[in-house]
Amino acid sequence: MPRSHIAIIGAPLDLGQDRRGVDMGPSALRVANLNARVASLGYEVEDWGNIPVEQKEAWPQGDASAKYAGLIAEACGTLAGRVSEALGRGHLPLVLGGDHSVAVGTVAGVSNHFRARSEKIGLIWLDAHADMNTPESSPSGNVHGMPLACILGNGPPQLAGLLGYGAKVSAANTVIIGLRDVDATEKPQVRDSGVRAFTMRDLDERGLRTVMEEAIRIASDGTAGLHLSLDMDFCDPLDAPGVGTPVRGGATYREAHLALEMICDSRKMVSMEVVEVNPVIDERNRTADFAVELILSGLGKRIL
Repeated sequence: MPRSHIAIIGAPLDLGQDRRGVDMGPSALRVANLNARVASLGYEVEDWGNIPVEQKEAWPQGDASAKYAGLIAEACGTLAGRVSEALGRGHLPLVLGGDHSVAVGTVAGVSNHFRARSEKIGLIWLDAHADMNTPESSPSGNVHGMPLACILGNGPPQLAGLLGYGAKVSAANTVIIGLRDVDATEKPQVRDSGVRAFTMRDLDERGLRTVMEEAIRIASDGTAGLHLSLDMDFCDPLDAPGVGTPVRGGATYREAHLALEMICDSRKMVSMEVVEVNPVIDERNRTADFAVELILSGLGKRIL
């Protein structure tokens, strides 16, 4: 990768969903020996610890159509500052979630860093879900189903307008890969957004290599680089059982590795996050171990 230093930033946020446990995701990834395994690739690794996150039991949920949105925005603002600081120091930020709500903060920090240089970024979103609900369309009011909408400038105002401006990434440079579970009220929002969405049918028919080539081209077109947001439910639950919202029929073990290897080969990735690892429902931490394997593929580990 172009950057030789990695800044690991934990974001143990679970305010965006009802199922508990993803707040322990950063610890599970560290238990899987993330830091030493990344360092073995030749990187200088700095672990910046975890950002502070409030516990939901201590606070009212607020508006039922966007639960805990204010607290999530507060945590995401802190995370955005840390991510921007890492980039300013020449590091590649590696964010460990937490539920996918943390992406609002990660992408805001990356966007803000490059915006100050009059540059923009692209986004590759590996996920079983579109995460493009808004408070009006969400059947649950859980914000972890809204982060991509917020990143594109829609959703709860305190999240969609984080850092004082709207869309952090252009829809024309945004790609979702692995879709297989989209809410009925969310489907028209995905179709009309301008985002390029590849479903699992696309992967079946076209093959992952072709899909990834197109995705990298879209995310890189006219941008300073791309942010990779990896929700571990992109992978099939047979390989990644310990995730926030598992959905059958996901990417295989080798498909997931190929996706990360191709992103690394592009030399376009400027930041990365891994979210929705839930050790409470995992099997001997193997989802976290798989996540670390994928991080290593994204950072340059090769078979030969």
